Amino acid sequence: MRIGGFLKQSLIDWEGRLVAVVFTKGCNFRCGYCHNPSLVVPRLLNRTPDVSQDEVLAYLSTRRGWIEGLVVTGGEPTLQKDLPDFLTRVRALGLPVKLDTNGTHPDVLSELFRKNLVNFVALDVKHFISQRDYARVTPTVSAREVVAIERSIALLRSHPEVGRQFRTTLIPGVHLPETVRRLSESFAPDLIRFQTFRDGNLVRDYM
Repeated sequence: MRIGGFLKQSLIDWEGRLVAVVFTKGCNFRCGYCHNPSLVVPRLLNRTPDVSQDEVLAYLSTRRGWIEGLVVTGGEPTLQKDLPDFLTRVRALGLPVKLDTNGTHPDVLSELFRKNLVNFVALDVKHFISQRDYARVTPTVSAREVVAIERSIALLRSHPEVGRQFRTTLIPGVHLPETVRRLSESFAPDLIRFQTFRDGNLVRDYM
């Protein structure tokens, strides 16, 4: 698994927990507001060395009485073919796992649920679930990916044993007050967490 970054302690990536965070390399989306261009833009991926899985697991093993979980984010973690194997090793340490995803690989999510490898999933909702609206945020999105996102949302709702969060980063000029209202209504009774856009060192600067 290609790991581009490892944060040993965080209090903001899983509410109410002190966690470690793994950042995987590679993403199938090109959201202009993304703050991790080194994990997304192909020509930047190899400019920094990968972090080894063994390094991460060794740290987690020695901090089991202190760290309260692991967050796996990206990039897009579900692109990593050995993600299930890695999470199996993490769960063997007795640590809960939170996964951040764009929802384009529901088959991977299904496998993780079936094997009890994740405890919480945060799914980034870019806009209304249509190719036209998603393309306003990530122009590379395909119709197939939009269908996959719909499947992932349904999958999360059908597994109440897995915690879930839907969240949207509000981009000026793209997400209007009416957009926020309609998204909130369309996801009810689930709540969407709306995040504030922050400028600086964005993927759009490398496109």
